[in-house]
Amino acid sequence: MKKITFLTLLSFLTLSTIAQEKFGYIDSQELLILMPERKTAENEIANFAKSLEAQLGSMTAEYQESLQEFQSNEATYTDLVKQDKIAEITGLEQRIQAFQQNAQQSLQAKEQELLEPILTKARKAIEDVANEGNFTYIFDKSAGSILYAKESENVLSLVKKKLGL
Repeated sequence: MKKITFLTLLSFLTLSTIAQEKFGYIDSQELLILMPERKTAENEIANFAKSLEAQLGSMTAEYQESLQEFQSNEATYTDLVKQDKIAEITGLEQRIQAFQQNAQQSLQAKEQELLEPILTKARKAIEDVANEGNFTYIFDKSAGSILYAKESENVLSLVKKKLGL
């Protein structure tokens, strides 16, 4: 009889503890798609990418033209002119490679610059909803991660104490 009473009391305490926890989830990708600022940012990123591609296209055309001209006239070049033309073509190749690397970095920086305010706005809205709704955790369905956790649930200080840190 005491075991049954104890188990009933233990079950009640466990259920009341669980009942105090409030969990929620959101699909952050769906949220971001719905935000009108995202479409504007995507258009600006696409335009920036097109301008970089146009520049790369003109550089590639210049390279192809130089290479074709070299191949057509190679037999008529002296050794000195041939070496100069090869160095010129090699220089163009290196410029194209450097431009591609710099363009990729610039595009990533532009994406981050334009998307960060949108992500910050979404994070703030999620935190506000979590606080207003008294949620303990909010999970991201699309990424499988936690977007919000009450600070009171952070056990870092307990783990540090356990490890003597």
